Amino acid sequence: MKLFGKKISFTGKKRIIPDGLWVKCPKCSRMVFNKELSDNLKVCPHCGYHFNMTAWERVESLADKGTFQEFDAGISPQDPLEFEGPKTYKDKLKEDQKRTGLKDAAVCGVCKMSGMDVTLSITETNFIMGSMGSVVGEKITRNIERGIERGIPVVIVSGSGGGARMYEGCLSLMQMAKTSAALHRLSEKRIPFISVLTHPTMAGIMASFASLGDVIIAEPEALIGFTGPRVIKQTIKQELPPGFQRSEFMLDHGQIDLICKRNDLKNMISDILRFLHNPLRPHLV
Repeated sequence: MKLFGKKISFTGKKRIIPDGLWVKCPKCSRMVFNKELSDNLKVCPHCGYHFNMTAWERVESLADKGTFQEFDAGISPQDPLEFEGPKTYKDKLKEDQKRTGLKDAAVCGVCKMSGMDVTLSITETNFIMGSMGSVVGEKITRNIERGIERGIPVVIVSGSGGGARMYEGCLSLMQMAKTSAALHRLSEKRIPFISVLTHPTMAGIMASFASLGDVIIAEPEALIGFTGPRVIKQTIKQELPPGFQRSEFMLDHGQIDLICKRNDLKNMISDILRFLHNPLRPHLV
């Protein structure tokens, strides 16, 4: 080919860049190398935006290496209502089970966190939006009861845009009462419960165990509430305040106790638990 009257030939081979090496940050629009993002716990190094993490990525970020012991991994959900729609409930379960490698939207177990024994439960936002059905409620309740039996603190990391799972009807709604009752028994034993809210934590999960922590921690800019802002705006026919239902708004209005960046989360939880679970200060729990 000719460029400005001069003949130019290309002898080198075309370089092919594989897909999936970079991701665009939805907040600052800058491209981030996936390896760099992963090493930074999926926090944008340019603007601090917190990308979603899988349940197992959160286990890796919070539990001391090699200490996490999972329980109840084999419990499988049922289809009590034989729910049908554009896609049946069974089809959605099979699809998300294949995609995530989980039976349902929670990973629960016991681990050490900065050397302390804790029960750790994490909802998986990529499995039907992290919603709570019978299996999720049962697994979280069992892990709370495990904390009661062993006398160790309970940590639950929530990320549910789906709340209580409509595909299971009232059986899903019952899990709100069941998990809350288990946490009441935990409180009676004066064992601390730390609730961590991630983006988004909504509806039935926020209206039950996620809001019952002795200390409630949220990641920055997480959407937190019962009904989403779009529905609220349509219902009350009014403009909502800037940042409505985001972590910072909820902190200003007393709904959460603190906001913590993901890179500092493990140390923050550990420091709080050392203080709350100190046997010399039983009256503080």
